[in-house]
Amino acid sequence: MADQDFVLAPPTVKVGFSLEPVQNALNSLMLLNQIKDRSGFGEWTERTAALLTPERLQTNHVVFEVMHKACEVAIGWSDFAAFIDSIASSDAVTMRDNILDELLHKVDVADKGAILADKATFLDTVQKALGHKYAEKGEELDLSVFEDAYPLVIDPPAMQAAIVEHLRFMWDEHLQQEWKRVLAMLQESAEAFRQIDFNGQTAIQAARVVTGRNLSGIWEDLDRAESVVFVPSAHIGPYVSMFHHDQQIYVLFGARMPEGVKMRSAALTRSELLVRLSALADDTRLTILELLTERDELCAQDIITLLNLSQSSASRHLRQLTATGYLVERRREVAKCYSLNPDRLSDTILALRTFVRGKA
Repeated sequence: MADQDFVLAPPTVKVGFSLEPVQNALNSLMLLNQIKDRSGFGEWTERTAALLTPERLQTNHVVFEVMHKACEVAIGWSDFAAFIDSIASSDAVTMRDNILDELLHKVDVADKGAILADKATFLDTVQKALGHKYAEKGEELDLSVFEDAYPLVIDPPAMQAAIVEHLRFMWDEHLQQEWKRVLAMLQESAEAFRQIDFNGQTAIQAARVVTGRNLSGIWEDLDRAESVVFVPSAHIGPYVSMFHHDQQIYVLFGARMPEGVKMRSAALTRSELLVRLSALADDTRLTILELLTERDELCAQDIITLLNLSQSSASRHLRQLTATGYLVERRREVAKCYSLNPDRLSDTILALRTFVRGKA
């Protein structure tokens, strides 16, 4: 018998939905650090970032970019105050060592003491460990955040106290009332998707149904996943985020309803419309769409040249338009290229017309 090649079919996926209140809230706080690089987050995110002092925003960067290991495993927690209490009662040295291991896990560190004994050595090691990660995204690692973190890293009790104080402040002043406001909307979104039969679907197919986006090839782990839990967020806007916990994959997505399902919640209807319309409420993004009505496809560098944009500005606009579904992105060798998705524009017009008629 001749040799035969076999290609394994993608595994079907077990799908679940959860609100994950504490992890959800932590993710909302992390989004505050990305305001400079991404636009289109939920209204709360933009408003809260504007209300915070520069010092408080910098503390948020320190906590969630340097010390996130201390507060990233929040799956299963439903009470944010109790979660903070658990951090406050943890062993500070163990917490610091876990943070250091996470930061420097890609660098061969023979002597942690030597790194902690000198700030310049600490910053140099951080650059070696993380610099390439930022470079791959076309971004530059901001070492000032790690400079501010250094006095806390070498003083575990002070580090622990800073994390606890910041989380309590943000929960009491900015998150607690917001969570109460959006809870019903998130519950409606999760419950609507639970009614869908995902039997026989792969993780990528299920993610397409839930998020409205084709995530194939973006996250290799999702391509191979056999179990995924989807978590609706009120603040992530058109973007999607993935994280792991105990071999389980979790995907955060902007709270929405399945296609063709009538929304009962006016808040959920308004939230999804705002995500779509905010992507259009900018002259540069409208110009990009206009260019793509005249050409089948443009690569990022073409758009940068035609509109005289910086790379960071172009990336910001293209991320939002792609995440919202107005553009289709594909790779052509090393370049990212974009084409218009007219169906998404038609859907948005229909959604707005339906919303306005419902209010008439």
